[in-house]
Amino acid sequence: MSIIYSNLNHVLRVPLAAEIHSRPFLQLDAPEVISHLAVYGRNEADPDASNAVAQHATLAALCAHFGVAAPAAEAKYYYHDFGRFRMKWECHTEFATYTFAERQEDDLSVEQAFARMPLFQIPQQWLLSLAGRIMVAAHVVFDRTSGSPESFVQGLQRVFEGNTLVGSQVLQGGELWTDFAIQSDGFSRFVIRDVGLRAPQAGRLVQRVLEIETYRMMALLGLPHAQHAAPALSGIESELATLATAMVDTDAAGIAVFGQQGAQDGEQEQALLDQITRLAARLEKLSLDNSYRFSASEAYFRLVNARIEELREVRIEGAPTVEEFMDRRLAPAMNTCQAMAGRQEALAQRIANTNALLRTRVGIVQERQNRQILQSMNARAAQQLRLQQAVEGLSVVAISYYTIGLFSYAGKAAKAAGLIGNLDVATGLLVPFVAGAVWLGLRQMHKRMHAG
Repeated sequence: MSIIYSNLNHVLRVPLAAEIHSRPFLQLDAPEVISHLAVYGRNEADPDASNAVAQHATLAALCAHFGVAAPAAEAKYYYHDFGRFRMKWECHTEFATYTFAERQEDDLSVEQAFARMPLFQIPQQWLLSLAGRIMVAAHVVFDRTSGSPESFVQGLQRVFEGNTLVGSQVLQGGELWTDFAIQSDGFSRFVIRDVGLRAPQAGRLVQRVLEIETYRMMALLGLPHAQHAAPALSGIESELATLATAMVDTDAAGIAVFGQQGAQDGEQEQALLDQITRLAARLEKLSLDNSYRFSASEAYFRLVNARIEELREVRIEGAPTVEEFMDRRLAPAMNTCQAMAGRQEALAQRIANTNALLRTRVGIVQERQNRQILQSMNARAAQQLRLQQAVEGLSVVAISYYTIGLFSYAGKAAKAAGLIGNLDVATGLLVPFVAGAVWLGLRQMHKRMHAG
């Protein structure tokens, strides 16, 4: 029956079900020391390069040094016990994390433990290959020293080089101490004390603390973009204000000399439209450069807050909590990124509104010019009609003249035959009748042409 049911599975059922179990916590038992690296995979010189490919190549080089098999190319998680230390590797969208854990002797002090980190057993050549890519480098001491928090923290002053400590009771059985600063050795430091943690909680607590540090740094990647965007947005806003002033001045000039504008109005409006188009292009490029980074920073910031909430902190008197520290230090930076993102959107909307207004004005100017053209065409048509009417009058005279000439020849023949007496009198009497007949004939012809 199991064979039958396995054939009924959707092709994605098994990998999707395994995804929720793909990143287990490290199994830790104090005292332990942990080294953590977050390696940024994006190559600024080649932004289209795949992060996963680069991270797998880096991991494969480390595995090759120790003579172990690297994971498959599509793997997102890898764990291996190298004997002297254990390593957990996770691949994320923009970075990968390496967490090295090593069991320590019970009688080591916290200061001595920081001098015996598992990262010291990693080949130097491999570490040098990470140059320019390290976003987070952290050491964690998982300690089981007894005593009150006050007496314990006094021994940490040398470890944290005299910086102000952030600390709290976490998960109802642990203590977390750090300063979130990069020490003189290039690593940030965390001390986690086990004062009653259950077995599964230790690994979860260490991972949450390292995720807070990692996501905090990744969230801050948006701050330089926000700082760089501020003067660019100010320049665009200034140019947009100048353009709006030019539009108002154009309106005032149009009212002052209304009726004497024309092609000049259209040229001015077209020049303004060209300027607003260039502003829109500059802002669009700026938005494309920053939108992903701002969105990513917001997502990382939400993860930081979620991990802090999972710590379930309880205050230790005299020390700020992690939540308070992040509210005071990280939140303003994230607010700056959000403000720049909102400023970009608002400015884009203002440019779009100005662009629509300018296009409406250009359309009005074009309609005015078209109306003037139509009026000119109507005037020319009226002139042509009057000219045509004058020509028609001359045509009646000419046709009547030649028609009477023909009749005069016929009258001469009739006089010679003795049919009429005075030819001149007969010709004179015939003139009005011929002219009237020609005029009526031309009118009827014109009516038939216009009706057709």
